[in-house]
Amino acid sequence: MGIVLRQSVQNTVLTYAGFVMGAVNILFLYTRMMSETYFGLVGVVLSTAALLTPLLSVGVPNTLIKFFPGFAASGERDGFLSLMLLLPLTAILPVVLCTYLAETAIAAFLSRENSIVAGYVWHIFTVGMSMAYFEVFFAWSKICLKSAWGTFLKEVFVRLGATLLLLALYLGWFGVETFLWALVGLYLIRTVLMAGYALYLRPLRLTLQLPGTTREMLVYSSLILLGGSVSVILIEVDRFMINQYIRIENVAYYTVSVFIATVIIVPMRAMHQITYPITATLLHEGKMKELSDLYKRSSLGLMLVTLLIFLLILLNLEQLDALLPENYRGGFYIVLLIGAAKCIESFLGINSAILYNSPYYRTLLLMGVLLAGTTIALNTVFIPALGITGAAVATFLAVAGYNAAKLVFVGVKYRMLPFSRGTWRVLLLSLVTGALFFRLEFGFHPVLNIVLKSVLVSVFYLGIALRLGVSEDLNSLVRQWLHRKNPGK
Repeated sequence: MGIVLRQSVQNTVLTYAGFVMGAVNILFLYTRMMSETYFGLVGVVLSTAALLTPLLSVGVPNTLIKFFPGFAASGERDGFLSLMLLLPLTAILPVVLCTYLAETAIAAFLSRENSIVAGYVWHIFTVGMSMAYFEVFFAWSKICLKSAWGTFLKEVFVRLGATLLLLALYLGWFGVETFLWALVGLYLIRTVLMAGYALYLRPLRLTLQLPGTTREMLVYSSLILLGGSVSVILIEVDRFMINQYIRIENVAYYTVSVFIATVIIVPMRAMHQITYPITATLLHEGKMKELSDLYKRSSLGLMLVTLLIFLLILLNLEQLDALLPENYRGGFYIVLLIGAAKCIESFLGINSAILYNSPYYRTLLLMGVLLAGTTIALNTVFIPALGITGAAVATFLAVAGYNAAKLVFVGVKYRMLPFSRGTWRVLLLSLVTGALFFRLEFGFHPVLNIVLKSVLVSVFYLGIALRLGVSEDLNSLVRQWLHRKNPGK
């Protein structure tokens, strides 16, 4: 668990730095320096590109991590890595051709409700292609157990670039059209930087000699493509469908509320950067006891942290609303529903990594496809009826159902559950903390109110958690920190 803890801390710091920049961008810059229509357009472009990413990467990132430990000889690894590098082109090139030939029809479909989207088909494709190859090279670095640079590029680089672009837009150095193309350029540059680093860590001798397990890998990749599409649909389809049913300005309002709730998953994303390849190795070597231990400890650690973040968001939401322009306020139910969905996802720890690297991934993908279809159907029903709150309802129901299915499946097939005695202590601690601080308010500026309340809630929550010893990893981390501060004691 030592390497998991160290790299998870590094990734958490980088990921939170990115989220701070994202908060500045979404809560303060986009909402004030760009019209609601164009802010909504940015959301549609990025969410639609994210929906394309699994298709264009054809499952290579997961396949790379799952099968790499099985190749011992350098020649075999070169053939495997060459295949992984070239495979996404089998999807990207046909999509380029289809986009070129059917651009008008695609634009008409995307702009059914909002005509402004019609002119941004190539923006969407280019960002999607960049995201796809970025994930391939990010996975390449993960197999070397080096994820910090990729996390920086994924979480910090584009957001920092967007901050600079928004400031330049505000100063009048260029218009919105140039901003949108520059944003596309940031994603392209990010992919180039990730590729350079990955190839530095593990240089490639390009060869067309295919590994003996190529057929098995292609089957796995195609199924993971399906699974990746399911995961992205559960996350991104809501903004895409808001654009299809109601005015694009609502995408901007929804983006702000969802971003506030999405802060909850930062620890999970940081931990998964390193636990995913370790999970694949443990499964490959048949170390079930170690896997079960990692499953429980990852779940408990994530539950402890994500519930604290969820509490801080909900307890400070009224003050945070006061800092936003009036049109962006009032998203309590969206934050509550999306936040609860993210908590449920985090509680399962390395559950997804276990399933995607197991022999049972086909059944999981079938369940995922059914749930993805359900998600789309729920959005079709709830968005016209409830607007953007309906999108949050659909997402919560879909995510809760999907994760419940994954929890049961791992429990049945591996006789593992992520929960322990500490799980119930953390849940009780969260309820008590929420009840105690729910009505605590100060009469100061909203920023000062948020800081004071957050400090009090965090000190109480973490102090009790340490006192009760609910997480050995948390206590061990504190002991190590105290030892560094006082090495003589």
